[in-house]
Amino acid sequence: MPSDQGGTQVGPHARLGRRPHERGGGALAQRRRRQLGEPSPGDALVSRAEPPKERGYREVNWVVFDYGEVISRRTAALPRLAAALGVELAEFEPHYWAQRDFYDRGAGDLEYWRAVAEPLGIPVSKSTSDTLTEIDIEGWSHVEPESAELLEALAEAGTALALLSNAPASFARFAERQDWIKPFRVRLFSADVGLAKPDAAIYQTLVSRLGAKPADCLFFDDRQYNVDGARAVGLRAHRWLGPSTAEEALSERE
Repeated sequence: MPSDQGGTQVGPHARLGRRPHERGGGALAQRRRRQLGEPSPGDALVSRAEPPKERGYREVNWVVFDYGEVISRRTAALPRLAAALGVELAEFEPHYWAQRDFYDRGAGDLEYWRAVAEPLGIPVSKSTSDTLTEIDIEGWSHVEPESAELLEALAEAGTALALLSNAPASFARFAERQDWIKPFRVRLFSADVGLAKPDAAIYQTLVSRLGAKPADCLFFDDRQYNVDGARAVGLRAHRWLGPSTAEEALSERE
């Protein structure tokens, strides 16, 4: 996913990636387009682009997605991580999660894994850190097919998509190379700005980069406290319960 560390920004009416007829898209994506009242790929080929907006806030509804457990599945890598450190999962898991905010806010890989392992009395070398990071990234790399279909349908319809993810820098750089991220016109990873959800500042940073009002943004996250944080700033935020829930909110965004 090519972008600079703070996110790549493109105007809301720019074409995305390949032409619609080159993207493909299964029956599920086509059904989602019909449910959302969006054009099919063939329709998009003959539709006219909207005229450019005047300088200032753009009159566009941005749709913003979290990544973990929204686009991706929950990681299943914790048993392998625990085994790599030579400890039981029950010992390892509380420390993995307790230090995650530190990692998401910009701590380096070696800093994070040493913080996780220190209460367990285990030293972590650079080589061990690299192994743990590789396992961890792989664990969070599995995209939910239905979420991918929804993103594809929205992108083909010209929807302005943005990504807001609490994620360490190493995962962000991995994500930037993946196909699923291509439809996102703006990508904001917490580690790149030293902020994390549910801080008000990260939502304010997002809307500034979008050039939008908070109320122009429809946001989906699987954590209620992140939803609450976004609403406090003025975003139209919803708890992610799966693509069907998102479709209901998307159909009402106008």
